Amino acid sequence: MQLVIQNLNKTYANGVQALKDVSLTIRQGMFGLLGPNGAGKSSLMRTIATLQEADSGSITLGDLNVLTQKDEVRKILGYLPQEFGVYPRVDAVTLLDHLAVLKGIRQKGERTDLVNALLHKTNLWNARTKNLGGYSGGMKQRFGIAQALIANPKLIIVDEPTAGLDPAERNRFLNLLSEIGENTIVILSTHIVEDVKELCTDMAIINKGQVLYKGSPADALAEVSGKVWKKAIAKAELEAYRKSHHIISERLIAGRPVITVLSEHSPEDGFERATADLEDVYFANIFGHAKPEPVA
Repeated sequence: MQLVIQNLNKTYANGVQALKDVSLTIRQGMFGLLGPNGAGKSSLMRTIATLQEADSGSITLGDLNVLTQKDEVRKILGYLPQEFGVYPRVDAVTLLDHLAVLKGIRQKGERTDLVNALLHKTNLWNARTKNLGGYSGGMKQRFGIAQALIANPKLIIVDEPTAGLDPAERNRFLNLLSEIGENTIVILSTHIVEDVKELCTDMAIINKGQVLYKGSPADALAEVSGKVWKKAIAKAELEAYRKSHHIISERLIAGRPVITVLSEHSPEDGFERATADLEDVYFANIFGHAKPEPVA
């Protein structure tokens, strides 16, 4: 089974065009959708998740038309939105059991087995009787995955799942996603490059509603290999370098600006060739035709 998106467009009532002729083919496994906040990632995820209409274009999941067969799609869809709320005074077992009923699982014994398995899978078994309001951010995210896995979905969408998690919870959550992605289509929508680098075999970069890159992280790295140059400069020199060079990123290291430039050849004396990483690919696409955000 694969998800095929063709020429998808969406403009909101305020005139913002969130999606501009988006076309993607997403196969089984972990797929990373990278882009800055406001790039159109959530608009695309909500459209795939049957939560909003598209203006034009098509989405198919296997033999299903996602835009017209919403009820059938929802039966095989798991969704963890960016803003995920829980009933604070309900425990995990009770809420998962209730959600399983809503998913059409009527047999009590079947639901009990399913809920227990999901709690073990997401490492929440020891906290199963604790009210969800007492869960940490990472525990709530893992509960979100548990509810998304009810009914053994063929497609799982997770929107900005690691934002705000501490390093230990982030690693635990990414390991869980990696395990799920072995047998399911999992779309990981994020602005965190490291999440895609660690998990995904295929990816796309989106900005201002348009797909800028589609392919594997390895191919993306090959495209910029040998073309990334870095140089530490004085703060007073920043503005001049912004005007004279194609800078794709700026950052402060030990209080001193370090600029990254994409170029076939060394820009000038003082630049050193750097080993390209996926963050360089991201910046090269996002800021390929625009200036990067200045350092503070």
